[in-house]
Amino acid sequence: MEKLYIIKIGGNIIDDEAKLYSFLEDFAAVKGKKILVHGGGKLATRVAEAMGIKQQLIDGRRITDAETLKVVTMVYAGYLNKDIVSKLQAQNCNALGLTGADGNIILAHKRINSGIDYGFAGDIDKINTGLINQLLHLNMAIVLAPLTHDKNGQLLNTNADTIASEIAKAMTTTYTVSLIYCFEKKGVLLNASDDASTIGEISDSSYKELKEKNIISAGMLPKLDNAFAALQSGVQNIIIGHADNLHKLIDHQCGTAIIND
Repeated sequence: MEKLYIIKIGGNIIDDEAKLYSFLEDFAAVKGKKILVHGGGKLATRVAEAMGIKQQLIDGRRITDAETLKVVTMVYAGYLNKDIVSKLQAQNCNALGLTGADGNIILAHKRINSGIDYGFAGDIDKINTGLINQLLHLNMAIVLAPLTHDKNGQLLNTNADTIASEIAKAMTTTYTVSLIYCFEKKGVLLNASDDASTIGEISDSSYKELKEKNIISAGMLPKLDNAFAALQSGVQNIIIGHADNLHKLIDHQCGTAIIND
């Protein structure tokens, strides 16, 4: 089957214009079918706080009240998404910026949790693989902002790592899928303050051990949970690493590989 690269960019790279531009140069140079999923939490937090809207995170996930939803929509679907698309166009990479609501690409429901009210946070129900395939066949690089919808007129803030994972899982029926999580660290670290402590491979059993020992920080948990869910659903290659090393990550020359036991 043909290869498909699903690449998620987030962390401090989004906030640094020079680093983001360098990453997008590398993304534009990736040959073949590709989808870019972007986060942008830090900018959304700064904008919200400047507007006097208090922000709350639990286990790395944002509590999205009605006012916060307006902010993340403005930041994610507006400024960040179109800024990324324009930078890719400058690299002769024909990109199309979308949210999960556009073309009914990602259908979701408001998260239900007996202990925590996450507000307008969405959990994914269905990926519109037909439309994604049509766009990929047009040689479009799809750029997805982390917003979904419930088909009842409600936008939902959805974790970008989850979006990348769910799309990767859904596309395994037609492509050999590689899922690559890029951020400002060299991979998953044994010591969060030591960039040289990258873990080369993590299996399901070693992940459980790392969690039990509280070695992995809260912000990394959603990323790894989604990575293992994708692995168990047939995604062939899953790598986590530094945005500066995109091509090396694609070739499995660095970063943290998520593997089966």
